Amino acid sequence: MPGGLFEPCEKRPGRVSSTSFVRYRSNDYSVPTRFAHREIMVKGFVDRVVITSEGEIIADHQRSYDRGDFIADPLHYLALIEQKAGALDQAKALQGWDLPACFADMRRLMEARMKTKGRREYIQVLRLLEIFQAPIVAAAIEDAIRLNVIGFDAVKQLVVAKVEKRAPALSLEQYPFLPRADVRTTKAADYMALINRSAA
Repeated sequence: MPGGLFEPCEKRPGRVSSTSFVRYRSNDYSVPTRFAHREIMVKGFVDRVVITSEGEIIADHQRSYDRGDFIADPLHYLALIEQKAGALDQAKALQGWDLPACFADMRRLMEARMKTKGRREYIQVLRLLEIFQAPIVAAAIEDAIRLNVIGFDAVKQLVVAKVEKRAPALSLEQYPFLPRADVRTTKAADYMALINRSAA
């Protein structure tokens, strides 16, 4: 027998649909939208379904033994939704996505302050989950809300700072929604009011 690693799975060639899913044994599994229409290989293991393209794993799902099931990873659709921010609440793949409460708080604050731009920035915050672990992003969002720096750039800087274990470098010029402190130069004449008041 030739040497090598044996994968205990069923392998089937396939093609990604225009809506970025792959059908395997009567169920649909999502892949990132950039792989739409690509030729792929589906590996059906006992407990999961792995989808590869040119030898690269592009999706790894828990296997469903139901029929007509739709198994989607919300992260697979964020790049497309970023281009169509209005679809954020209607996207089937995002329904029931269990995120920490701070994500909803950040979205509410962003949309209240920046309207449509706020929704787009919130989607950019969600896309940080494509790179960083959810607890790190959630902690950065909580810090941003506490510091009242509401914006994607702030959250990104806080995430990177946590990963690199350093203090964040937040520039106030990037956050026009923060209240500005107006500190005037003290003049000698200003002290006269104090003298007059103490004399009275």
